[in-house]
Amino acid sequence: MIRKSTISLLAIALLAGCVAGPDYTGPPDIVSANPNGGFVRASSEVVGTAPQLAEWWLLLKDPELNRLVEAALANNPSLQAAQARIAQARASVRQERAGRLPTLGTQATVVQGRLPGLDIQNTAPPSPGAPGPQGQGDNLSIYNVGLNANWELDFAGGTQRRIEVSNAQAAAAVANAEDAKVQLTAEVANAYVSLRESQFRAKRTRVQIELQQQILSLTYQQYQQGVLPLFPLGNANAELELLKSQLAEAEADTAVLLDALAILEGKVPGTSDEALQKDFEVPLPPEQVAVGDPAGLVARRPDIRGAERNLAAATAQIGVAEAARFPKLSFMGILGLGGTSLDDLLDVGSPSVLAIPQLQWNFLDFGRIDASIEQAGSARDEAVAKYRQTVLVALQDAERALARFGQQRAALAALAQIKLQADGAADLDRQRIAAGAISRTDLNRTLRKQEQAATDLVRGKAALTMSWIALQKSLGLGWQAPVAG
Repeated sequence: MIRKSTISLLAIALLAGCVAGPDYTGPPDIVSANPNGGFVRASSEVVGTAPQLAEWWLLLKDPELNRLVEAALANNPSLQAAQARIAQARASVRQERAGRLPTLGTQATVVQGRLPGLDIQNTAPPSPGAPGPQGQGDNLSIYNVGLNANWELDFAGGTQRRIEVSNAQAAAAVANAEDAKVQLTAEVANAYVSLRESQFRAKRTRVQIELQQQILSLTYQQYQQGVLPLFPLGNANAELELLKSQLAEAEADTAVLLDALAILEGKVPGTSDEALQKDFEVPLPPEQVAVGDPAGLVARRPDIRGAERNLAAATAQIGVAEAARFPKLSFMGILGLGGTSLDDLLDVGSPSVLAIPQLQWNFLDFGRIDASIEQAGSARDEAVAKYRQTVLVALQDAERALARFGQQRAALAALAQIKLQADGAADLDRQRIAAGAISRTDLNRTLRKQEQAATDLVRGKAALTMSWIALQKSLGLGWQAPVAG
C-alpha cells in the first residue's frame, strides 16, 4: 500500500510540471558614485536630459557624413555578419520550441533474417529425438509501411529552460548587432573628421611651403650679396624640408583615411576618393549635449544589454543541467500495414499498431549530473562577473569621454585666441610692409605663423568633434529599436 502511494505521489509531482533550476531575477545593481545619480565628470556644457536622437551624427549637420554613415549601415560586411548571427539565433529558438511537440514521419521497413533454433511456423514443440526440417522455420521476414511518431514529455522543465537559453542568446545577438552599429557609426564619423582635418592640414602646409620657398629665395639673394652668412640660409632650407615632410605625412594620412572610409562602406579601397575630394569644413558639435545619467546608460548601451542576456542564458542553463536528474518519459508509436509477407502490405483491413512507452531515469551516474550542474553554476558566476565588468567599463568610457570633451572645449577656446592674435599680427605686418617698415621675409614669417595657427585651430576643432563622437559612443547611441508593427 505504501509503495502504491509513493508511486502515485511521484506521478503527481512529475505531472505537475515543475521547472528545474533557479529563476532569473535580473542582473546585479551598480550605482553611480555621484549622490545625485548623475555623471561625476559632467561639466556645464552637458545637461542631464536623456539623449533621444538615435542618429546622433545628424547633429553635426554634414551631408557628406550622413551619406557615408547610411552607406556603411547598408553595406558594411561586419554588420551583415551580425545580422546573420541574429538569424541563426532566432532559428535556434524555433528549433527548441519545436522540441516540445511530437514528431511524425513515414517509414518503410523490410527485415530478412535467419535465427537458428527459432521455429515460427510450427507452434508445437518437436518431440525429443525427432528430426526436423533444416532452415525452414528459423527464417524471419517482416514488411511494414506506415507512420511513426515520437514524443518526449518534459516533466522537469528542461525543454522550457532550453527555450529560455535560446531566447536569451537571440536577444544577446540582437544587442551585439546594435552594438556593432554603435561602433560602426562612431568609426565612420571619426575617420571622416580625421580626413577633413588632414585635407585642411595638407592645404595649409602647401601655402606654408610657398611662403618658405620665397623666404629661402630671398635669404639666398642676401647671402649672395654678402648681407647674410651661410647659417640663415641653411636654417631656411631646413624649415622648407620640414614642411615638405609634414605635407607628405598629411597626404599619407588622407590616403589612409580615404581607404578606411571605403572599407567601412563595404567598398574596394580607392573607390571613395573622388566623392570625398570636395572641401568641407570640420563639423562641430552642438552647443549643449544631452547625456542623461548612468542608470539610463546602463539600460541603453547594447553591450551591457548583451552581457545581461548572456547572464540570463547562463542562469537558465543551470535548469537544463538540473533537469537531467529527473526521469524522462517518451512515447514511440507505429501505425501501418504489413506482416510476414509482401501480400500483407495490401491488407488494409489488418493494420499493424505498435506503441512503445519508455521511462528513463539515470539515478546512478557517478556524479556526472552533479558535475554538469556545478559547471553551469560556475558559468553563471562568470557571466555575472562579465556583466559587472561591462558596466564598469561603460561607466569609465562615459566619464572619460566627458572629461576629454570638457578639456577639448577649453583647448579650442585657447587655440581660437591664438588664431585671432595671429590674424591681427598678419594684418599689422601687411600695413608695415606697405609703409616699408619690414621686409618681405618678415611678412612671410608672420603669414606662416598665421597659417600654422589656422592649422592648429582646425586640429583643435577635429579633436573637439572626435571627443564628442567618443561621448556619443560611450552613451550607447547610434542604433534604433525596431518599430512595433
